Amino acid sequence: MNTLQGKVAVVAGATRGAGRGIAVMLGAAGATVYCTGRSVRGEVSDIGRTETIDETAELVTARGGIGIAVRTDHTSPEQVRALFERVKAEQDGRLDLLVNDIWGGEKLTHWNTPFWEQPLADGLLMQERAVKAHLITSYYGVPLMVKRGEGLVIEITDGSTYNYRGNLYYSLAKISPIHLAAAMAEELKPHNVTALAVTPGFLRSEQMLEYFGVQESNWRDAVQQEPHYAESETPYFVGQAIAALAADPNVREKAGQALTSWDLSDEYGFEDVDGRKPHWGNYARGQGLAVN
Repeated sequence: MNTLQGKVAVVAGATRGAGRGIAVMLGAAGATVYCTGRSVRGEVSDIGRTETIDETAELVTARGGIGIAVRTDHTSPEQVRALFERVKAEQDGRLDLLVNDIWGGEKLTHWNTPFWEQPLADGLLMQERAVKAHLITSYYGVPLMVKRGEGLVIEITDGSTYNYRGNLYYSLAKISPIHLAAAMAEELKPHNVTALAVTPGFLRSEQMLEYFGVQESNWRDAVQQEPHYAESETPYFVGQAIAALAADPNVREKAGQALTSWDLSDEYGFEDVDGRKPHWGNYARGQGLAVN
C-alpha cells in the first residue's frame, strides 16, 4: 500500500485518538508524517494522559512510513511557524497534506449544563484549541502548498452537519472546522489546493476505552453499558479514510464538503482494522438517532 510513497504530511494533533490513527495509516501508505502535539515523553500536556507524539511517530515508522515527532503547541503562532519552517527545510518545500486534528477539549466540556452556567474560561479555551489553533496551523502550512500549486487540507471534526451537538461550546468548536474547510476551499480553489472536512463515527479512542473500563481486545464488553458502542470504530478507520482521500487523484471534486468515515468506507472499499465495516450513519438512522 505505497500509494503515498514520497508524500509529506503534517498531522496536527497526532498524540492520540483520531490523530494517531490518521498518522499511522498515512505511514502505512508510505508517507512521511510529521506528528505534532504537546505531549512528549517526560512532558505530557495538561490533559494528563500517557500517550505521546513520540509513540505515534514510532508507530508510523513501524508501519512503513517515516514518522517525525515535533512538539508543537498549535495555539502558539511562533511554534507553528517554526514547525513549517522545519518541514520546508527538511522536505525541500514540499507539503502534500495537512490534517488539522487539534482538540484538547476533553476536560473542558460540561454536558447537561446551559452555557451561561458553565465556566466561561473553559468554553473560551475550547475555542482557542479547536478553532484558533486550526486557523494558525493553516495560516502557516497552506503557503507551502500554494507555492507548489497542489495540496490537501483536511479538518477533522465531530459530525458532518451544522446541527446542535448537545453543548453550545462543543457545538461551536466542532461546527467551526466544517466552515473553515468550506471557506478555505473557496479561497484555495485558484491555487489547485483542496480543503474539506471529515468526521469519524462513534470513535473507540484510548480515552473512550478507558471511560468504559475496557481495552481494545474486549471492547464489546462496553456494549452492556452503552448499546450504541456496538457500532463504534477504531481511530484507524478514519485514518484509512484520510489515506484514501490523500491518494485520490480526483479529490478536488470533494472540495468544501463535510465527509464521513462510513461513507468514505463505502466509496473507497476499506474496512476497519478488526475486519468490520461500521456505518454510524445507517446505524443511527435505524435507531432513530440524529446524525449530526
